[in-house]
Formats: sequence, C-alpha cells, structure tokens
Amino acid sequence: MSKPELSVLAALALELAPGAEPGKTALGVAAAGELAGLVSRDLARLVPEAAGLDFALVAGLFDPVELLRPGWPLHAELERLVARAPGATGGRVVGFGADEAGLPEPLRPSAEFAGGPLKLLPVLLRGAPGAVAPVGERLEQVLLDTGMAGADTALLAQSGFAVPVEHARLLTLNDLAAMMAMQYEHAGLAPLWPLLEAALLSPGDVQWLDAPPEPLAVYENGGVRMALLDIDAWAEGGFAPADADAERLSRAFDRFQMRQRQLAAVLGAHGVPVTFDHCPAGRDPRTVLAE
Repeated sequence: MSKPELSVLAALALELAPGAEPGKTALGVAAAGELAGLVSRDLARLVPEAAGLDFALVAGLFDPVELLRPGWPLHAELERLVARAPGATGGRVVGFGADEAGLPEPLRPSAEFAGGPLKLLPVLLRGAPGAVAPVGERLEQVLLDTGMAGADTALLAQSGFAVPVEHARLLTLNDLAAMMAMQYEHAGLAPLWPLLEAALLSPGDVQWLDAPPEPLAVYENGGVRMALLDIDAWAEGGFAPADADAERLSRAFDRFQMRQRQLAAVLGAHGVPVTFDHCPAGRDPRTVLAE
C-alpha cells in the first residue's frame, strides 16, 4: 500500500450502538492524550516492538470515506505533525485533541459524514524504516483477527464521545479497505470498488468500469471520467434492456442516470474527482473516454 514514508497507517474503529449519535465528535487535549496512551498500549500488547515507535492518534470521529482517500491525506497530515513534534523520536505517544476552537482544520471530521454506525480515529506509527517495516507486517497479520481494544480503551472512548460503543478494535488501513470492499458489495456497489481501489492503491494505473448495464467509466490520471449519454446513445451503447417498449426504456434510462449519480457521489466522498464526458449517439462511448 502506498503510504507516507516511515509510517504504519491504522485506525481505532468504534462500532456505535444502532441509532446512537455521539455527544461529541472530538475529545479535549487531556482526554486525547489519555486515549492515545491506552491505544498505544493495546498495540504493544499485540506487537511489543511497536512500543519503540512514535505513536499518534487523532481523537476525532471520522467516517471511513475520510480515511480512504488517495494519498491518505489525514494520515499524511498526522505524519507531518508527528515529524515536527518536539522531543527525541522513538516511543513518543501523542494524542491530538480539540482546544476551544476544535481540532486543527486538516484533522477535523466533516459534518457532511457525521452519521453512520462506524467511526474511526486515525492512528499512525512512525520510526526508522528498519523498525517500522516488521511492525507493519506483523500488524497486517494479527490486527484483523486479534485487534480488539482493551476494555478500558473502549470505556474511555464511550464516555469521552458520550455514545454507546458496541465494539472497539484496531485496524490497519488495508484491513479497513477490505472491510469497505465487503460493505460496498453488500450494498450493491461492488462494480465501483475497482475504480476506488486503483485510486487508493495504484494511482498510476488505468482501470475501467465496462460492465453494462452499469455506467461506463474509467479511472486515469487521478480522476474518473464517466460517459454522459442521452437515451439514444445509451441504447446504442448496449446499456438498455433488450426488447423493451418505450415506457420501459424510459424508466430504465432514469434508473441508469440515478446509478451514475450514486457512483459519482460515492467516489466524490472518497476524494476521487468525477467528470462527465458527453458521448453522442453514433459514436462508441468507449472510444470517446479512451481519447
């Protein structure tokens, strides 16, 4: 996985009780430091060598889409702040919390994604490459199966954010990506995942979504281009149901346009820009997008 240099990217995942809404979206500075200490301890219990690395946590509640973005911007900012923090490197534990003005702007959860039962606190481990690499490899092996947070960690998060927490566990961003891929599959969004995966993990690649009746799209050069079709071009391009009368075709085309907007909205939430390229009737939309 592409990531900021010298770092392991992870998160504390809080599964909230159904319908519960946090009383707070960020902890104060003192509580952030306390929670960081507990999470650092939890990681060191699983991989003792982690205790020799710098540890940082943002004590704010983020939606998965805010962590799974090209370039990992939240973790990149966290890595930058840890690199600038005073003191000797190696074993520092830093919790970033909110002052009277809230969390720093680059580390502030978006109100747009405030809902949802799964909330994440960004976590980063930083150190010399020779120390970071084996810790990262070991965490990838063990966190998904054994990464439950300590009971006191979960209770502190529950009381601090004033919300019932059903489960608290530690994940690498690879674990989180795999979890989101499964959730998108269950939500009927599996065709979208290869585009998002390319944007996250292989930004230099070209990845097509060409699976009618799904919208036609291509990821390239950091963004997604989606074919904008009128009903004639849509029918010519092989996206329409066969042997449908005019009324059924019209309804199917409306659903196709709604699906386009849905996919574009999900990609946009993940920070992947989407542009629509008009593809007129009489031209193969695949050729238009390939130009």
